[in-house]
Amino acid sequence: MADNPMIYEYLVIFGYFLLIIGIGFTFKHMANKSTSDYFRGGGRMLWWMVGSTAFMMQFSAWTFTGAAGKAFTDGFAVCLVFFANTFSYFCGWAYFAHRFRQMRVDTPTEAIKGRFGPQNELFFSWALIIFTLINAGIWLNALGVFASAVFSADISMTIIVAGFVVVFVSVLSGAWGVVASDFMQTLVVAVISVACAIVALVKVGGPVELVTNFPSGFIMGPNMNYGLLLVGTFVFFLAKQLITIMNLHDSFRFLTAKDSANARKAALLAMALMGVGSIIWFIPPWASAILYPNAAAEYPELGSKAADAIYLVFTRNTMPIGTVGLLFAGLFAASMSSMDSALNKNAGILVRSVYQPFMEKRGKLIDDKSLLRTSMFLSFVSGILVIGMALFFRSLKELSLFDLMMSISAMIQVPLLIPLILGIFVKRTPRWAPWATVILGLLLSWFLKEVLTPQVFAELIGIDPFTKREAADMNLILTLATHVFITAGFFCMTSFFYNEEMDRNKKETDQFFKDLETPVIADDEQQEVDRQQRAKLGAMVMCMGGGILMMALIPNPFLGRMMFVSCALIISTIGFMLRRSANVASTSK
Repeated sequence: MADNPMIYEYLVIFGYFLLIIGIGFTFKHMANKSTSDYFRGGGRMLWWMVGSTAFMMQFSAWTFTGAAGKAFTDGFAVCLVFFANTFSYFCGWAYFAHRFRQMRVDTPTEAIKGRFGPQNELFFSWALIIFTLINAGIWLNALGVFASAVFSADISMTIIVAGFVVVFVSVLSGAWGVVASDFMQTLVVAVISVACAIVALVKVGGPVELVTNFPSGFIMGPNMNYGLLLVGTFVFFLAKQLITIMNLHDSFRFLTAKDSANARKAALLAMALMGVGSIIWFIPPWASAILYPNAAAEYPELGSKAADAIYLVFTRNTMPIGTVGLLFAGLFAASMSSMDSALNKNAGILVRSVYQPFMEKRGKLIDDKSLLRTSMFLSFVSGILVIGMALFFRSLKELSLFDLMMSISAMIQVPLLIPLILGIFVKRTPRWAPWATVILGLLLSWFLKEVLTPQVFAELIGIDPFTKREAADMNLILTLATHVFITAGFFCMTSFFYNEEMDRNKKETDQFFKDLETPVIADDEQQEVDRQQRAKLGAMVMCMGGGILMMALIPNPFLGRMMFVSCALIISTIGFMLRRSANVASTSK
């Protein structure tokens, strides 16, 4: 077995799959009591669970593939996206998170109904479902890129197999399983990322050498003649990430919290994790640009996406045997987190905002257990569609994963979500304002893609043509600036057309804003649910720590074995503390 190191990687992956499936079975009975439990854990989750799932939703396999590839080629610039995420979670702590919990709904489109009425609920239900499927397809495609490089397998087959595993766990576990796996995955990501970062810094001689020896200029990177583009990109990234993280649709992250205070703490935890991780995650790709400048050539079968496998190159060449398997298991769980949440959310939207109203209009009242079974079926169907979407993105070989994610986000996601964040502040809007704003935004996105391209813009202002990288950044700036000023401005100006007498949803809207400002306080039953969360997760975390400790038996150098021992001790200690707090809570009852 020692002659074939990949055997150990396979064993690590297999063990992690068993653990993830175990989480699904452990939390199954908590998720299958009602549709509210299945969609959002009944709104009874503790802040450290909610914070980890909020963090993991912005941390998919794309972070270790597309974003890492961008860090390898362009240096520091990739951090701007993640700094903007950190800023968004700060705003969540300061204003949004507790208000989202105070909407007192099970699905985000129920909040949209309260704010904008049933017509907009239906419009956004279908629009958000379609976009969520596209986004989840990108995440699954990112996982396929990495997995195919690990196993030298066909990317399409990898996408199909990995996709069906995700669908199985998603249908089984519901929101409780999704959030529990997010918490455990956060622990793995944290300890492995820190370990990889430390090794990378040692290899290149420290942080100063990392910056000074980066091949193409650490701050600016290659093919960048206009430094002002980086400043503009960062400024508009702040606005973009705030729009795409703190809105009525993405409020589902905080709907799971047990009360208003826990929702705020969750946002603070996500902010801290994202802020620290924004640097730590990318130290290995930066170091690889110095240590392995031709690393992308090792995977010519990935075409223009070859740089997206840089984390694999680093772990294979630098880290102990078994780390690749642990990293892939982490990437799988990260993608599973993003896909699980997407499938779970889509099922909730379809059941509560499409299927149930459709049946009620025909005089058919359906009990909650039947709706729960329908939710599981729709989650399965959504998973099949995501696999198809990932296979489609696989065919777009000319686009890197980073450019693919950024382009779709700026062109489609931002105009779709602008009404869902501004609607929290602008109260007097006519019924047509939200969908009209989205249509205008999509038309502007088309105009900027097909007519006012970056090169056309360069000619208009009389400067030299942009390089390929500059053109991509300029396209993002133009698109985001247009949506921030024109699309958002249009939504705000619709207030001039508001007629209170014509507002059929005024009563519901007034109640929405009243709820928004009324704190949620946990009831007397919460203490037992808290105890179960700590006990179940504590046991699973200790099992994971034991599994990582067993990795010290893999034939590695002494320092490699000690790395696994250290990671196992940290994770096991956290699990022990959770179990102990659960026992203390049980004794004090």
